[in-house]
Amino acid sequence: MSSAHKNLSIFSTNNLPDISQKRFAIIVAEWNEEVTEALAQGAKKTLLEYGATEENIVRANVPGSYELTFAAQKMAQKADIDAVICNDYINHAVAQGLTNVSLKYDKPVIFGVLTPNTEQQALDRAGGVHGNKGDEAAITAVKMLAF
Repeated sequence: MSSAHKNLSIFSTNNLPDISQKRFAIIVAEWNEEVTEALAQGAKKTLLEYGATEENIVRANVPGSYELTFAAQKMAQKADIDAVICNDYINHAVAQGLTNVSLKYDKPVIFGVLTPNTEQQALDRAGGVHGNKGDEAAITAVKMLAF
């Protein structure tokens, strides 16, 4: 369902695993900072709300969307990182790259990336009227750790 008809911050929290000992990397593109910062804050807030600890959340910034894949790979190859969340908005190339990283390192790499047609759509999905894709990305990372 498109986010035009759904609040991204409303999701099921049934059967979530204990994440108090899990380490998360949140990778944030600096381009479109108003949007990406809101996504990162949503992801972090959600992780903390569901049991992650502040010291087990690592943040890394990259200049733009295409650098997300490289940073995700670097984070995913670290033994002490259990899941990676990437925040930005862009296109298919980043989606494919993040999927490849997830498969290569056998760790969830979450596509917290927006694909809007306008800046307003991005803002609506980064803490606006349609919730926060960062929240959705964080809860997806938690759920995938139980897979």
